[in-house]
Amino acid sequence: MLAVLPEELRPQAAQRLAANEPVLRRLLAGLYGGHAGFDTWLGELMASLGALYAARPAELRALDEQRAAQPDWFLSQRMLGYCAYVQNFGGDLNGVAARIPYLQEMGVSYLHLLPFLRARAGENDGGFAVSSFDDVEPSLGTNADLVALTTQLRKAGISLCSDFILNHVADDHAWALAAKTGDEEARAMFLVYPDREMPDRYERTLGQVFPQVAPGNFTPALGGWVWSTFYPYQWDLNYANPAVFAAMAAAMLRLANRGIEVFRLDSTAFLWKREGTNSMNQPEAHQILQALRAIVDIVAPGVLLKAEAIVPTKELPAYLGSTDARECHIAYHSSLMAASWLALSEQGTGALREVIRNTPELPPAATWLSYVRCHDDIGWNVLRAEAGADAAARLARASRFFAGAEGSYACGAAFQSTDPNAAHGSNGAAASLVGLETANTAEERALAMRRLLLLHGLALCFGALPVLYMGDELAMENDYSYLHRPQHAMDSRWLQRPVFDRARWKSRDYEGAEAGRMYQSLLRLVHARRQHDALAANAPRTLLADAPDGMLALARGERFVTLMNFSGRPQTYALQGQWTDCLDGRILDGTVTLEPYAMHWLERGATA
Repeated sequence: MLAVLPEELRPQAAQRLAANEPVLRRLLAGLYGGHAGFDTWLGELMASLGALYAARPAELRALDEQRAAQPDWFLSQRMLGYCAYVQNFGGDLNGVAARIPYLQEMGVSYLHLLPFLRARAGENDGGFAVSSFDDVEPSLGTNADLVALTTQLRKAGISLCSDFILNHVADDHAWALAAKTGDEEARAMFLVYPDREMPDRYERTLGQVFPQVAPGNFTPALGGWVWSTFYPYQWDLNYANPAVFAAMAAAMLRLANRGIEVFRLDSTAFLWKREGTNSMNQPEAHQILQALRAIVDIVAPGVLLKAEAIVPTKELPAYLGSTDARECHIAYHSSLMAASWLALSEQGTGALREVIRNTPELPPAATWLSYVRCHDDIGWNVLRAEAGADAAARLARASRFFAGAEGSYACGAAFQSTDPNAAHGSNGAAASLVGLETANTAEERALAMRRLLLLHGLALCFGALPVLYMGDELAMENDYSYLHRPQHAMDSRWLQRPVFDRARWKSRDYEGAEAGRMYQSLLRLVHARRQHDALAANAPRTLLADAPDGMLALARGERFVTLMNFSGRPQTYALQGQWTDCLDGRILDGTVTLEPYAMHWLERGATA
C-alpha cells in the first residue's frame, strides 16, 4: 500500500497501517485464507486501498486527522440527525442543498438521505435495489451534484449519511448482467444453485422478510436458483467469494472520497449463509464488518459505519464490537423504539424498562441510534425477550392497536402478515399513529401532540445519537397517495414516506397550528439537550425503579432526571430536593403530578 502513495502521505499511512493492518490481515485470513492465491489477492486489495487513500481529497484527509484525534466526536449531546428521501425532501440533491438553512435551524448535524444511487429500472424497493454504487440516480442529480452537496453540508457542520446496501444488488447491476451472459466470474459474485435441492434445504430454517409479496428466499435465474432474501430482483452477494468483499470495500471508499461521512450498512445481519440456521448474525458477518471497519480506520478514519441490524437487544452489541474487535460505530436501537410504542399502546412501561435494563454498556467511541419512526415498519418481534411469557399475545395486540383496532386512536396499517393474530409490523406516520389523524376535539388533538412529543423526548434524552424522521417535526400525517401508484400499492411502508409539506413548513413559527406547536416544542427539547452534558450519548444512564408502572423515570448522571408519563391517567412521583424543569423553568420539589402523556426534564437544584 505504501508504495503507491506520494511521499508526503506515507508517514501518516504507515502509522495507521501499524495499528490496523495486522487486524485486517487476521480477519481476512479467517474469511478467505483457504482460497488459492490468498496472498496475491490480499496484496491487490492493499494496493487498491493505497490508491483510494491517495485519491482522497485534502479537505477530507484533514477531517480524518481531526476526528482520529477525537474519536468520540459524535457522542456529543449537540449531535442531532435527520432522515429523509431526497425526492421527498428537496426534489433532487440540489433541492436538498437549498434546505440546509432549515436543517441548521433545527440544529441538525447529521443528515441521512435514503438511497440516492442509481437504482433498478421499475420496481426497486424504494431505491434499495442498487444498479450502480458509482452513480447518482439520474432523476436526483449527478455525481457532481453529490460532491457539491457534501461540500455545502460539511461547511454547515452537517455530516452526510448514505445507505450502502451490503447484502445485495439489483438484477440489472453490471455483475448481474454479465452473469446473465455466462460470465463465470460475475456468476460467482452471487449464490446460484442448479436445482432446488440446496434451496429447499436452506428454506427449512430460513425466515421470510416479505412473506406476502415476496415469499421464499430464492428466485429462478441464471439457469438455476439465485439467493434473493428480499425481493426477486435483489440478488444476494456471495461474501464467501473474496472478490465480492474487495469490490464492495472499494465501492464504499469511492463514495467516501466524494464526501459521504457516514454509511448506513443495510441488511448487515444477512451477509453470511449457513445451512441449518436462519443465516442471520453469523460470526463471519461480524468478521466482514470488522474488516470493513479496519479498512475505514486505515483509509478514512473520519467516516462512521452504522449497522442496520434490526435484531433483539441481546444480539445488538456484537455489531458495535469491543475494545479489541472494533466493528460499527453506531447501531439502531430498534428495541427501544418498538418498546416506546408498546408502552403507549399498553399505557405501561414494563417492557420498555426491560429493554433499558438489558441495554448494555458500549465500547468507547460507539453509540446507539435512537429514533421514533423511520422509512421501515415498527417490527415487534425484536421485543419477544422483553415482553415476557405472553410476548406473542402482547405484541399481536400492539400490532392490532396501531392498525386502528376498535377502541384505538391510532391510524396505521399492518405490514407483511397473512395471519390476523400475528405480531405483524406496523406502518404509519408518527402523528397518525399517536392519534392526530383521528382526533375530533381539541382535547384529543392535545393528547395526540403530547404523545408525539413524549416519544421524541425519550429518543432525545436516552443517551444515543437521536435521528428525526422527515415530517415528524411538523406532525405530518399518513400519505395515502401510494395506493394509487401500482409500483407501491402493495407496500404500506409508503404511508410514512410523504412529500415534504411546504404549507406545514411555512406554519412552523405559528404555535396556533399543530405543525407549529410540534416544531416549536421539539426545538425546545433540542435546545435543552444541547445545554446539558448529562444528555451526551456516553453519559451514565440509570433506570429509577420507584416510578409507577405508567411512568418512566430515567436518571442521566447525578444531576439530571427525566420523568415521562406513558399513560392516559395522571401519575405522581416523589422528588427529593429541589429541581428545575429545563423545558419551562419551573422549580419543583416534593410530589409532582404528571398529566397524561406529560414529561419533565429536571436538573437538580433551583437554577435560573
